[in-house]
Amino acid sequence: MKKLLALIILLPMLTFGQDKATELAHKFIITDGHVDLPYRLKVKNFQLTKEFVGIPVSSKDGDFDFERAKKGGLDAPFMSIYIPARFSSEEGKLLADSLIDMVNYISDENKEYFEVANSPSDVQRIFKEGKVALPMGMENGSPLKELSDVAYFKKRGISYVTLTHSKANQICDSSYDPERPWQGLSPYGEEVVLEMAKQGIMIDISHVSDSTFYDTIEISPVPVIASHSSLRFFTPDFERNMNDEMLVKLKENGGVVMINFGSTFIDGEIQKIRNENGELLKAILDEKGLSRRDEEAKPIIEEFIKSRPSAFSDVEKVVDHIDRAVKFAGIDHVGLGSDFDGVGDSLPTGLKDVSDYPNIIKLLLQRGYSESDIEKICSGNLFRVWQAALDYAAAQ
Repeated sequence: MKKLLALIILLPMLTFGQDKATELAHKFIITDGHVDLPYRLKVKNFQLTKEFVGIPVSSKDGDFDFERAKKGGLDAPFMSIYIPARFSSEEGKLLADSLIDMVNYISDENKEYFEVANSPSDVQRIFKEGKVALPMGMENGSPLKELSDVAYFKKRGISYVTLTHSKANQICDSSYDPERPWQGLSPYGEEVVLEMAKQGIMIDISHVSDSTFYDTIEISPVPVIASHSSLRFFTPDFERNMNDEMLVKLKENGGVVMINFGSTFIDGEIQKIRNENGELLKAILDEKGLSRRDEEAKPIIEEFIKSRPSAFSDVEKVVDHIDRAVKFAGIDHVGLGSDFDGVGDSLPTGLKDVSDYPNIIKLLLQRGYSESDIEKICSGNLFRVWQAALDYAAAQ
């Protein structure tokens, strides 16, 4: 009886918490540092052309569309102009142009829903008009073959550039690549970082090696961002994430770390479980003479995943990362960078698509964050860095 009474008392509190979180999600502008929609759409029809598919107003595919974004309060997802490491600089530039064309096409064909944004003031205006802003960030600087390409992509609407991706390029070393030809930034990479600042493009240090991070912090005249990185404290030996010392340096620089939602980014134990599950699933498929790509394998894989929920982390762990980032970098230096549509089937329970941002806000409220703190995490911190980059360029 006591348990039942406690539940009756608790239920309105839980509902209120969710209602308040949803209210704040729609009151505050929510920016997300990294959503891989363009490349997801491109892979369905992978050509360097203007043939586009899957206009995302309402869709059951992927993690993002307009309806789910509005439900979750997402107002400004940075569209990732993702360039795979296997592409040459020339091919990368063609692909980048194609994906930028796609984002513009989505905006032009759905003017009542979307609009491309190039500044915080653009986002604020678009938010007031009830639309979703589509700023763009280029993931991998490999298309920047010449210094003049920085200004070129700025004119094309790129607001940040992730210096590299999974392999070292002409700019710097990658956290994923055992080969470290530059031991940080290359001489050309130093020029690129300074030119990005001059052009008003935010410098993104997600994916880079530790040495590259420190080199970049040393020479950057503006705050930097980590558009979709989490914390290494929770994922030991995963250089892709940031350690505590780097968070302190980021604070000194004035930058922002935007927390990645992928389960393997936020919980080191999940990667071990997923590796074990991968081996078990392979054995099951091998026994049936199937590969993962076979049509007959799909229902087997789906059932296998459903039977092993432990292969996913949860939204609580994402907020644990926010807590630790606040501890070492401060409340003014943390944001959200989900990697929706980029981390595949690894999203945590409670954060399965762009409708779920209120679940983060609810936990932040429960952990004592003020509304002002939450607004900073949702967009205020990123807006500060973005505007600082634009102001620095305007002063040159």
